[in-house]
Amino acid sequence: MTLDGYLAECEGYFMAYKLTSPATISELQDLLSRLPGPDESAAAAARARELKLTKPQGALGRLEDIAEWMSSWQGQHPPRTENIQVRVFAANHGVVKHGVSAFPPEVTAQMVANFKAGGAAVNQLAIDANAELSVVAFDLNLPSSDFTEEPSLDEERFMRAIQKGMKSVPSRASLLCIGEMGIGNTTSAAAICLGLFGGQPTDWTGRGTGIDNIALAKKTKIIETAVKTRLKKNAGGLEILRCLGGLELVAMAGAVLAARIKRIPVLLDGFVAGAAVAPLHVVQQGSLDHCMAAHVSAEPGHRRLLKKIHKQPLLDLGLRLGEASGATLAIPLLRAACACHNGMATFTEAAVSGRKTTTEEKRKR
Repeated sequence: MTLDGYLAECEGYFMAYKLTSPATISELQDLLSRLPGPDESAAAAARARELKLTKPQGALGRLEDIAEWMSSWQGQHPPRTENIQVRVFAANHGVVKHGVSAFPPEVTAQMVANFKAGGAAVNQLAIDANAELSVVAFDLNLPSSDFTEEPSLDEERFMRAIQKGMKSVPSRASLLCIGEMGIGNTTSAAAICLGLFGGQPTDWTGRGTGIDNIALAKKTKIIETAVKTRLKKNAGGLEILRCLGGLELVAMAGAVLAARIKRIPVLLDGFVAGAAVAPLHVVQQGSLDHCMAAHVSAEPGHRRLLKKIHKQPLLDLGLRLGEASGATLAIPLLRAACACHNGMATFTEAAVSGRKTTTEEKRKR
């Protein structure tokens, strides 16, 4: 190899590193503009097999769509469902001091310990779904700033959280489920949604962990004031996430970006996870195409948010726990979709007569 060729190769490696390890918001913007798309050949293979399976076309409804989606974003056919990873991101929020939650901030650390001891709901769901659960916790003694007084995060801390989320995603997983734990994070999520999509503060603000009417009114007012005072006119999606998002929300956005680069489909958990990644959708249309909404939660803004980011939930069970519980609960549904797609016999294999060709279809030929 010539010296020029060697230098060009080094420059290519450097640029690839920058795109997968962004150090600035500008580099993050660049990454969002270069995201890989679905694997069309894998998607075509999934569609071709679906037509041959022993059932009427479309008879399995969304299960058929799921199998094709899994193939297209894994970049292979048939889709696989081994090595499913669940990530719970945890951090504390400075805004909690205003009484926006029914629980004190020390509960975040206590729940992180509970996750690690195997005692939370998501632990049981992960065991049942044969998925590997990991907790990605920030320093819980260093919450994000109170966004009624200053931006939640400066750029350096924002980018460190993005990087931590990206590094938490393994290279060889067939599916990633993301969720969170952070007292006060529904306040952050509602503020992000109001900043991104507008409307009334009451459109996005809910009771979170179960606050009373007085606390709900205070929470709503805090969100309204923060959005009006903290955001500059025409603030972009990433700036909104930086100014109003907590560390765990930012890390979830980073994890979703890394999953896209590594060709890993993603199941999003509830309202907070959706709000965390909504800025990516606003910045770059299609950036969440490799994600599905596992469920719609009881938090009132979640259904509205899913419409904004064009996601149809898989489940509607009235959940509002967070901690990736809804995403983990949807794993067996995806496994069932892939099992049907991969394991069913074709008409030829089963010696079953296929669908008759209609007169109109014959005429088109």
